[in-house]
Amino acid sequence: MSYLHKGFKNKGFKKKLFRLLAFVLGILFTLVVGSYTPAQVTKSTEILWDTYGIPHIYGKDVPSAFQAFGWAQMQSHGNLLLRLYGQARGRAAEYWGEKYLESDRWVQTMGVPERARSWYTSQSPAFRSYLNAFAAGINAYAREHGELIDDQVELVLPVKAEDVLAHLHRVLHFTFIVNPEDVAASVAGDISKEPKAGSNGWAIAPSHSASGKAMLLANPHLLWADLFLWYEAQVTAPGINAYGATLVGIPVLAIAFNNNLGWTHTINTFDGWDAYKLKLVDNGYRFDGKVRPFETTTLSLKVKQKDGTIRNQSLVVKRSIHGPVLTEKDGKAIALRVVGLDRPKVLEQWWDMARSQNLKQFQTVLQRLQLPMFTVMYADRNGNIMHLFNGNVPVRSQGNFEYWEGIIPGDTSKTLWTKIHPYKDLPRIINPKSGWLQNTNDPPWTTTFPAAIKANNYPSYIAPRSPYFPANFRTERSLKMLFEDNKISFDEMVQYKHSTRMELADRILDDLIPAARKQGSSLARLAADTLEAWDRQANADSKGAVLFAAWVEQMNWDKGFSKPWRENSPLTTPDGLADPASAVATLEAVATKVEKAYGALNVAWGDVFRLVVNNKDLPANGGVGRLGLFRVLNFAPASQNRFQAVSGDSFVAAIEFSQPVKAMALISYGNATQPGSPHVGDQLEMFTRKQLRSVWRERSDILAHLEERKVF
Repeated sequence: MSYLHKGFKNKGFKKKLFRLLAFVLGILFTLVVGSYTPAQVTKSTEILWDTYGIPHIYGKDVPSAFQAFGWAQMQSHGNLLLRLYGQARGRAAEYWGEKYLESDRWVQTMGVPERARSWYTSQSPAFRSYLNAFAAGINAYAREHGELIDDQVELVLPVKAEDVLAHLHRVLHFTFIVNPEDVAASVAGDISKEPKAGSNGWAIAPSHSASGKAMLLANPHLLWADLFLWYEAQVTAPGINAYGATLVGIPVLAIAFNNNLGWTHTINTFDGWDAYKLKLVDNGYRFDGKVRPFETTTLSLKVKQKDGTIRNQSLVVKRSIHGPVLTEKDGKAIALRVVGLDRPKVLEQWWDMARSQNLKQFQTVLQRLQLPMFTVMYADRNGNIMHLFNGNVPVRSQGNFEYWEGIIPGDTSKTLWTKIHPYKDLPRIINPKSGWLQNTNDPPWTTTFPAAIKANNYPSYIAPRSPYFPANFRTERSLKMLFEDNKISFDEMVQYKHSTRMELADRILDDLIPAARKQGSSLARLAADTLEAWDRQANADSKGAVLFAAWVEQMNWDKGFSKPWRENSPLTTPDGLADPASAVATLEAVATKVEKAYGALNVAWGDVFRLVVNNKDLPANGGVGRLGLFRVLNFAPASQNRFQAVSGDSFVAAIEFSQPVKAMALISYGNATQPGSPHVGDQLEMFTRKQLRSVWRERSDILAHLEERKVF
């Protein structure tokens, strides 16, 4: 600059200098704009609804954005939301009758409504105002559009912020972490090793990406009903511009991305609850050689009768030092201990995760450990990827993971955990040499290959040492797709997401087919021919998949493999049939049933497995993860030997952190359940075609696909 001040006359030099300055300023402008989260300064708040029923919320301030989000959720899911809040109050039987009584007993015994009130007072003043605003938005919608709300659920109105927290608490702690079915199975000694809910998550670093940009794949698999439904939205307000999804009734995004980073959750192999066996003595229980009294509270539950009258029923809640008592029998009792009950700021943590702009900020928020469970899969614009085995993991004195899945002696303080592991203790890897991370509800040791998180470095109770098969063939399918492609493009990631290849078939058919031809009957040989001709996919037109899935269902896999799983060979083990003769006999029996039910062994997958939403009945592709399918759908029996999808791929988002961010998404069942909404099931046909929709985040794109505008 000094030369210019001296009147330097070289025009060529000036042009070069100005070009250089323009180039530098252009880079600076790009960096500033790219890293800037718009502080939306508007005189009003509005919801722009796009043609898929996705609300794009522009708040003049943060409370206004929360209020608009409450309004939006009511417009899309009003009846469902109010019913869920009624259940979270523990008053559902009062509102809707006897069939909700067990739900109320569970919610009240766990102390959900009372704790929600305590949690509300524990919020920061600012976040408390946000929760109040969300509840106000719900109530405002109900006042303005009462005719669209079912009369049965109007009883829940008005909604309070405490209801929002009670719903969160019931969903996270007393559905995902533990639920009555889990406890009953544990007490009965019938612990299933296969998760009832699942998810896929990928984080791909620039070194493994065709574009040289980090990518993220979000793919939870939950029930297609009730409190498990996802709601897709964009929230823009001062300090935030985030896009993603949350469960209906939750006021912040739980899976999200912004211009700089994003994350998804998977259900981790996490044990956040324990059932303790107590020895009853003199109206109390024995603990450390002494008799301790129970803390006892008597509650009154109201139950609506068929004639509309209300019956009162008392509920005696006993609590030991461990937690609430669930059962008493033969001088013994079972008490439940659950993590995270003293951590009331889950919502604020999710909110601040979405406001973070880089890995350092994001980890600082994660270190609060308010979120009691779920793996975090992360990627950002700077090229970082991360896997965090997140959760409130108890510091336990003894035993491995399997020990703590059983019933724990409750008569000694040696088994009573009182602390959780800090953030630094949790299994975590940032930027592995492989360039990719995956989680498919497997232990953290298999997040990448070669292994980057070593089980020997952590207490044996944190997660299972080895996966369970065949449930974890989905993991092996995931590992193989990432390992075998050195440079994955965005389009390829979307294609892999929809993979219906059955990894279990690839492992086992080379043993089963020759065994059936050598040892089996004519029907077994016909079955072998069917399996040989099959494409090993679960596409709608795949013929042979129905027969194979039925055979897998009847096999005993505890000792089914000739080559067991090996920790250092996850891509090739387990493999082979341990007992080919028994496998062939099972195939013959299954073939008889399939032929009788469908008239042929080579019936098409989509003829048997269906997608049914809002009067749409379409052929399905995908299936259960235990078959080694990455494209997960779980089915329930329907009529005429057909099956209907009830859970699996729900919200899917594929994100590339380019400039601008590239993103596609899908809500399998649509972004609404409210009667009359055009968005109930409107994305199902895209689902059948293995397609995602473009995500519209820029205002110009949203306006170009605008369905409705609401201004507050």
